[in-house]
Amino acid sequence: MTQQVRGVVASGKGEPVRVETVLVPDPGPGEAVVKVRACGVCHTDLHYREGGINDEFPFLLGHEAAGVVESVGEGVTEVAPGDFVILNWRAVCGQCRACTRGRPWYCFATHNAAQPMTLADGTPLSPALGIGAFAEKTLVAAGQCTKVDPAASPAAAGLLGCGVMAGLGAAINTGNVGRGDSVAVIGCGGVGNAAVAGARLAGAARIIAVDVDDRKLELARSLGATHTVNGRTADAVKAVQELTGGFGADVVIDAVGRPETYSQAFYARDLAGTVVLVGVPTPEMKLELPLLDVFGRGGALKSSWYGDCLPSRDFPMLIDLYLQGRLDLDAFVSETIGLDDIEEAFAKMGRGEVLRSVVEF
Repeated sequence: MTQQVRGVVASGKGEPVRVETVLVPDPGPGEAVVKVRACGVCHTDLHYREGGINDEFPFLLGHEAAGVVESVGEGVTEVAPGDFVILNWRAVCGQCRACTRGRPWYCFATHNAAQPMTLADGTPLSPALGIGAFAEKTLVAAGQCTKVDPAASPAAAGLLGCGVMAGLGAAINTGNVGRGDSVAVIGCGGVGNAAVAGARLAGAARIIAVDVDDRKLELARSLGATHTVNGRTADAVKAVQELTGGFGADVVIDAVGRPETYSQAFYARDLAGTVVLVGVPTPEMKLELPLLDVFGRGGALKSSWYGDCLPSRDFPMLIDLYLQGRLDLDAFVSETIGLDDIEEAFAKMGRGEVLRSVVEF
């Protein structure tokens, strides 16, 4: 039986979002309906509202979410009603060339729910990243649900659904940060500070946080940064080199995603070091580097998409670390808000006042 819920909808490019009545159908084969407990406000939601992802309006926004499975469709075995789950936007297929080669985090055929959610007049909605969790309930593919320990705070756990996982994974999975490594993180918003926390978890000996905002640098220090550099008042490359014996860091993570910051990351790494790009560039950005420098410095230049995570492997592990007190996910929750507060949350995000505003239901 179709259910009516409240959800946050972006109707057109740049228009303020509105809380609308959303119709959620019963789950079909391979699908699940999830009662959302909490959902973080991510930059990607703003990109959707601004038409920066595509023009398939109207969008049902929200994707960094945790909740409880309410019902499942035919053939679903991985989750059951009552399970506490984190939603993910990369439900792996298990059959593509990446999955069959044992690299499911690169899955080339991820899938979402087959049925649409709609407005009350029947207009189909495009759920953000295939999730649409700024709503009291949402319909997803069952593979987008990862069961975790229900003792976790929904507001904190849901952040693994996108930004925090992207940063943690950039350090742990993509950068392969190891014990004793030196790490520099450029850009200390939610993703960058999660990379700082990931480097600390991995046992890095020196973690250098770089940003132009002292408030973010202070947060980075609380999450494990051993040194901070304000790029507005210091040369970031020289500062990282000076803090690493003149060599540069073993791993440098660009959590901004601009040509300028990528160039800083490239030159702030040690010879044969690793650069990880996890900040998302815009389509018009171009990168220019001397090819001889690329050749002569060796090492690895990597991009990290969703932290190269495998939700079924990484989410339960990280929630266990959170419950053990070894990963402070609560530190990323700057405030909790209601569905009617999304526009103000976007404004606070733009002013750099929050790591994450989180909608709680």
